[in-house]
Amino acid sequence: MSETLKRQAAAMALAEIRSGMRVGLGTGSTARHFVDLLGEKVAQGLDVVCVPTSEATDRQARDLGIVISDLETLDRLDVTVDGADEIDPALNLIKGGGGALLREKIVAASSGAMIVIADSSKLVEALGQFPLPIEVNRFGLGATRRAVAEVVAAHKAQGDLVLRGADRQDPFVTDGGHLILDAFFGRISNPEALSRDLLDIPGVVQHGLFLNMCSKAYVATPDGVKVLQNRN
Repeated sequence: MSETLKRQAAAMALAEIRSGMRVGLGTGSTARHFVDLLGEKVAQGLDVVCVPTSEATDRQARDLGIVISDLETLDRLDVTVDGADEIDPALNLIKGGGGALLREKIVAASSGAMIVIADSSKLVEALGQFPLPIEVNRFGLGATRRAVAEVVAAHKAQGDLVLRGADRQDPFVTDGGHLILDAFFGRISNPEALSRDLLDIPGVVQHGLFLNMCSKAYVATPDGVKVLQNRN
C-alpha cells in the first residue's frame, strides 16, 4: 500500500484536530505519518497537548516540537489517533503488532473518541488472521503461558502460542517491561468471551483486542481514503 495513501488517511484524521485539544498519539508506521503532519501544524501555531503511546512516539513528537504530557496530568483526552493491525466490520480491532498495546489501550480508554488510520489490508471479516498479542508479566511466565494456552485452545485457536522474540533467543520486552505471547487463531469467533477469559488470568497484563473502542476509521485504499463509522 502506498505510503502516500497512508499519509492521506493521516491528513484526514488531522483535519479533526483543533487548537485546545488534548490528543493521544498512536504507535506504528501509519501513526508516524499523523505525528509528522501534526508536527507541521504545531509549527504553524496549532495549540495541542499530546500523550504518546510509546517511547518511540514520545521521541518523534518531542523532536517535532509537540507539547507532551501524561495521564497523571491530563486525566482525560479529547481524541486518540492510532493505527491497527486488523479492523472488523464493527470497527473492533487487533492491535499490538508493535508491542505498545498496553499504553495504546490505556490512552484510547482515556479518550472521548478513538480514530484509527490504516490501509485496506487491515480490513477483515473476522478478527484473528493477525496473531493476537497478549502482554504478560515476566514473573511466573511458565504458569501464565500454560493458562493462556488453555484459554486459546478452548477458543479454538488454529495455530501456536509463541513468545515474541524467542526464536532469536532475545524475547521482545515492552516499554512497561513485560513480555508478549502471540496467539495464532486464524479466526476469533467470540472476541468478547476471549477478552474476559484472558483477563481472568493473573499473569496477563492486557491483550490486543480493542472492542467497542474505535469510533471512526480512515482507511487508505487504491481508490482513495474511505471513512468507516461505528454505528453504535
